[in-house]
Amino acid sequence: MKHFEFEYGEGTMGAELPDSVDVFIPGVTVPDPDFIPEAELKAAYQESLTHPIGMPPVRELVKKGSRVVFIIPDRVKGGEQPTSHRKLAVRYLLEELYDAGVEKKDILFIISNGLHPRSTDKDALALFGPEIYHEFWHSGQIISHDSEDQEHMVDLGLTDRGDPVYMNRYVYEADLPILIGHVQGNPYGGYSGGYKHSATGISNWKSIASHHVPSVMHRDDFTPVNNTSLMRNKFDEISMKMEEAMGHPFFCCDAVLDSKSRQIAIFSGYAKVMMQKSWEIADKRTYVHWAEKKYDVLVFGMPQKFHYGDGMGTNPIMMMQALSAQVLRFKRVMSDRCVIICSSLCNGFFNDFRWPYLRECYEWFQHDGMNELPDMNRLGEYFATNEEYIRKYRFANAFHPFHGFSMMSCGHIAEMNTSAIYIVGAKEPGYARGMGLKTRATFEEALEDAKKKYVGDEPNILALPLTFKLPAVHLGMKNPAEDGMDAYGHTPCACG
Repeated sequence: MKHFEFEYGEGTMGAELPDSVDVFIPGVTVPDPDFIPEAELKAAYQESLTHPIGMPPVRELVKKGSRVVFIIPDRVKGGEQPTSHRKLAVRYLLEELYDAGVEKKDILFIISNGLHPRSTDKDALALFGPEIYHEFWHSGQIISHDSEDQEHMVDLGLTDRGDPVYMNRYVYEADLPILIGHVQGNPYGGYSGGYKHSATGISNWKSIASHHVPSVMHRDDFTPVNNTSLMRNKFDEISMKMEEAMGHPFFCCDAVLDSKSRQIAIFSGYAKVMMQKSWEIADKRTYVHWAEKKYDVLVFGMPQKFHYGDGMGTNPIMMMQALSAQVLRFKRVMSDRCVIICSSLCNGFFNDFRWPYLRECYEWFQHDGMNELPDMNRLGEYFATNEEYIRKYRFANAFHPFHGFSMMSCGHIAEMNTSAIYIVGAKEPGYARGMGLKTRATFEEALEDAKKKYVGDEPNILALPLTFKLPAVHLGMKNPAEDGMDAYGHTPCACG
């Protein structure tokens, strides 16, 4: 037997698994592509900004009096080290702007949190670093997007597909809007950055409800994660509608990041043409063709705090989203009978300050004919317009209430694509059972039950330590033809 320690609460839980188990750790089992050495980062940024793809450099797009708005990802995306992409991209872009005559007073930074919690001063300090923070925060030039501030949202009408498009007025009225993005594997549409950033980060729930819903997320083209889904197309269409309304494109500066959030490559320019080039590099890190067999059991652990914040690994609805995100990433290597075994405290901690509406959502799901998570979608507008939940989003750093519905839409994907899911170590196991999950005290007990009921005596098992601690990959078969994908895990477009 092999001993493993999987994430559990603020620590780990041990597991004894058969000697035949395979192990995958992002950036370790298969090394990431080389990152840019720290000493070479300045030159790499300057080269990218001097020769952007598909549009002129920044210094040719502005002059004295130009109003510039930076759109900066929130803490959910990218690293926060001194050499993080956000910090360096802002530093070198400011140099370009000042050299072109732009004045400090005409620069605004918007943290593009979308429906995520609006950023605190501590968040802003972590994102920007002390130098930029102290230069712009106290003058009110670093703000957090407020999708419910009707005075500062613009209704741009509909895309050709009929999706509503709303955007932040400060961005809409800028002479130069600059998107700073991260090209990292994302279960929602393949990659963060580019047009995904603008379509979700500076919009509102009505626009986001056109793609973060069951009718889009439960299509065959959504799972496994890929770059050609209907959701991805909607991101592009919404962002291009924004550009059409503004009368000019966003200037994008995106970085392909490795498993430690270090820059592999930097791309600047017009997102419509730049994204594809950035994906060519990102694909080499993100779509990893490694597996020589399909797996009947995936084993991993869920800490209490990760990605969306403290309580994600104990809040039953957020747990479902996290489980489904792994299905989206690993579906290509999962057998048709695959079972997930995952440790979680599952102790009843919803973190009602961060997700004030999810306890009510959970209670609804236990009643009123709610048999599957998609049944909850009919309540999306009811929650999205709840004044108290909106106040907490705007003024108390909570998630917007509609965000929970994108989580539930995603959460159902785990049920759609597994034979069973076991939560081990739950302190309040009823919460897991209330989501349709099985509960056992240990990994070993869960595996024995799964052998008896689903996967037989000698299942293929894949252990995934640190799966929520490191930026994930989209795992595929060593021979991509075995899962019907091209060399980078892309499906033929069926977006309609």
